[in-house]
Amino acid sequence: MIKIKESELRLSFIRSRGPGGQNVNKVSTAVQLKYNIVNAEIPDKIKKRFFEQYKNKISKNGDIIIVAQSYRTQNKNKIDAINRLESLFSDIKIPIKRIPTKPSWSSQVKRVESKKKRSVLKKNRKKVMLNE
Repeated sequence: MIKIKESELRLSFIRSRGPGGQNVNKVSTAVQLKYNIVNAEIPDKIKKRFFEQYKNKISKNGDIIIVAQSYRTQNKNKIDAINRLESLFSDIKIPIKRIPTKPSWSSQVKRVESKKKRSVLKKNRKKVMLNE
C-alpha cells in the first residue's frame, strides 16, 4: 500500500455543478484535488505502472485531477477525493510471475482415455467393409 503525503496534495474548493437549489449557487462545497505524479515521493516502478494504466487521466505537466462533488459538505467531498486517489493506486495491476507446473499423473491418464474414446467413436463412423 502506498502512503500519499498530504503535503503533496493540492486541494481547491469550487462550486458544485448541477441541480441543488440555492445552496449550490452560494457555497463552494466541491473539491478539486491535484496530485503531481511526477514529483511525488513514490517508487519509480509504481510511477511507471501508474503512467501506463492511467495515461488518459494525467495532464501534460504530470497532474492527476480528481473532482469530488457528491456530498453537500467540503469535508466529505475532500475525504471522497482522497479515497478515489488511493483507489487509483490500489487498482494498479502488479504482474505476478507465473510458476510453471506439470500436469498431474491422473490428469494425463484422463486425457489419454478421452482421446481413446474419441478415436473409437470416429472409427465406428467409417463405412463397414464386408470383406474385412
